[in-house]
Amino acid sequence: MDSAYVFEKVNELLKESGKASLFKIQLVGFTEDVKFNSGKYIIKPDVVFEDVKKTDLIIIPSLAGHVNSATYLNKDCCMWIADAYKNGSEVASLCTGAFLLAFTGILNGKQCTTHWAYANEFRYFYPAVTLVDEKVITDQDGLYSSAGSNAYWNLLLHLVEKYTNREIAIHTAKYFVIDLDKNNQSAFIIFQGLKDHDDEAILNAQKFIEQNYAEKLTVDLVADKFHITKRTFERRFKKATRNTVAEYIQRVKIEAAKKQLEMGRKTINEIMYDVGYSDIQAFREVFKRITGMTPVDYRNKYNKN
Repeated sequence: MDSAYVFEKVNELLKESGKASLFKIQLVGFTEDVKFNSGKYIIKPDVVFEDVKKTDLIIIPSLAGHVNSATYLNKDCCMWIADAYKNGSEVASLCTGAFLLAFTGILNGKQCTTHWAYANEFRYFYPAVTLVDEKVITDQDGLYSSAGSNAYWNLLLHLVEKYTNREIAIHTAKYFVIDLDKNNQSAFIIFQGLKDHDDEAILNAQKFIEQNYAEKLTVDLVADKFHITKRTFERRFKKATRNTVAEYIQRVKIEAAKKQLEMGRKTINEIMYDVGYSDIQAFREVFKRITGMTPVDYRNKYNKN
């Protein structure tokens, strides 16, 4: 059900950006009650196969139990999947769901990946399919597949970007903290200053910082702006936001820099000046401390321009 959750979240992100929801997510089954995990559980699909006349994307989940037995038990849906693909639907398989996708015949002559532990079995039963089990995901002619374990997250993000845009895909990745190559979540954090407090002066100070991050802001400057002594301002700010004033200013600036690195074509020096830094070394050090990555590494990872 992670797939449904991801696309539901994408709909929320689209709404937040002023756009209409894009995805209508439905769980499809042959009957109104589907037994799962040797009958231990019963799933109630949203709709049965015969009532689905047209869909843009079909996602086949990972198979439970022995892959060949599970494929045979679900063989009736293979013709439906094949017909849907011939009529314009795209089809994605997650992990061992590739066995069911291959059984449809529409993968013949095309690339596919699956869980590495099942590679030899897959090659034996589906020699007409080119298995590239070293790949995390495949994308060919409207057919997609993902490798084992958590690789399905990579495929879901790939699909999100394909159907929406790079910005939404990045935001989705950050929300779900998806990065199999990192041991920390620093690069995925979207800084949104804590505003669930009732200190009106500090709320106004936060707003001022967020609207003027490109300036060379200092604690003294912001405190003077709101006619509060520096010591009192720092105490109240830390109590309300859980950040010191200096930390808050840095985080707002770096968040702005991250967005420019993700979406823009400016040089790192240009971005540095845009967010109010003049010392490249200081900018790099603050950026790495907050994100866990250098500006160059961050741009290379998240900007395909």
